[in-house]
Amino acid sequence: MSQTSSKITAIVGAQWGDEGKGKITDFFAGEADYVVRFHGGNNAGHTVIVNGETYKLHLIPSGVLYDHPTSIIGNGVVIDPAALIKEIKYLQAKGVDPKLKVSDRAHIILPYHIEMDIALTQYQGNLAAGSTKRGIAPVYGDKMYRHGIRMIDLLEPEVFKEKLEKAFNFNLTIIKAFGHSSNLNKDKIYNEYVKFGEFLAPYISDVSVDLYNSYQKGESILFEGAQGISLDVDHGVYPHTTSSNTVAGHISSGTGVTFGEINRIIGVTKAYLSRVGQSPLPSELDGIEAETLRDKGREYGTTTGRPRRVGWLDLVQVRQAVRTNGLTEIVLTKLDILSGFEEIPVCYAYKIKNKIITEMPASLSDFRNAKPIYKNLKGWGELTPDMIEKGFSALPQTLRDYVKYIEDQINCKITIISMGPQRHETILR
Repeated sequence: MSQTSSKITAIVGAQWGDEGKGKITDFFAGEADYVVRFHGGNNAGHTVIVNGETYKLHLIPSGVLYDHPTSIIGNGVVIDPAALIKEIKYLQAKGVDPKLKVSDRAHIILPYHIEMDIALTQYQGNLAAGSTKRGIAPVYGDKMYRHGIRMIDLLEPEVFKEKLEKAFNFNLTIIKAFGHSSNLNKDKIYNEYVKFGEFLAPYISDVSVDLYNSYQKGESILFEGAQGISLDVDHGVYPHTTSSNTVAGHISSGTGVTFGEINRIIGVTKAYLSRVGQSPLPSELDGIEAETLRDKGREYGTTTGRPRRVGWLDLVQVRQAVRTNGLTEIVLTKLDILSGFEEIPVCYAYKIKNKIITEMPASLSDFRNAKPIYKNLKGWGELTPDMIEKGFSALPQTLRDYVKYIEDQINCKITIISMGPQRHETILR
């Protein structure tokens, strides 16, 4: 079988993350040979509910809940070994033995990265991203400074010691320059991380070779993005972003394989908007309306537990996601959460300095001053399980009108409707 017959699918976030990608990845993963994370770290979180059982994942792809696919953590991911080991043991305690491979080229988070993250966030003030304090930005920084430590180094203690000497001293110097004290001990870190390496050794390999061979054989590969378009370090609302590229175009560099044509690039979009972190948010709600939507949608961070900021759907943002990712289709999630609202505003443009803007501005000043322009659509009543069984045509006309309006505005087809957190609560169009 040639590589042109391979089935390659990517699932990415079309908003600020937390769109429901975990469920959608789980929905598709049963047919995949490999399910792959290609960027980010344990600052991301996916919640998947299968047969009433809830699984909270941060590093391991959501496809791990199936027996067949191999889960891959690519070189573009930054890994906290302690967090990864905790997640492996968490799944094992739930009766899931992860079929997992981790790139030997993935960079690792060390304790000084977390201290640096705290110091950096305090220093940045109003320009901070609202970090989860997991050490993500500093480890990507060390990667670019070229004194980062990779998974393979944990398997070579002498090399690890050599690299740690430089990286530890560099980071501690900066942390102290920020006016922070540190009780970190280099030897303790070394001994602890060598043991992490011993535990993780069976999982560490050159996953780019595995993926290349799979691609050549025409097998099915599913890529699971973390976070969303507005957090992309190049195309998002910079500097209020994450520290990696969240777009589908990062797949090749984040895995070590160029896959040519990707058959499906699916953007996951929540029927409204939520955001964990700091930045302007033009369609944000506050007061009772925000509390109602947040509580109904259970909008609390998977990783941090923080209450998410919520707002009406922002199509300026989704329009950018379609363009930058080359989306072939959209999955619209959490439509059930909007049930009962008499009227549902949708932001289709911004007003900035008396101009109507339909694309995301690069200017931070413009984004801070952006005012949402809304189209008010009629709401719908409660959605019932029999509607899922009967399909899209059984949904209320006003809900179908909502879907069509979004499609017309973003020039992308909505092919899947998610009406609940469980795998079966899904409508294919």
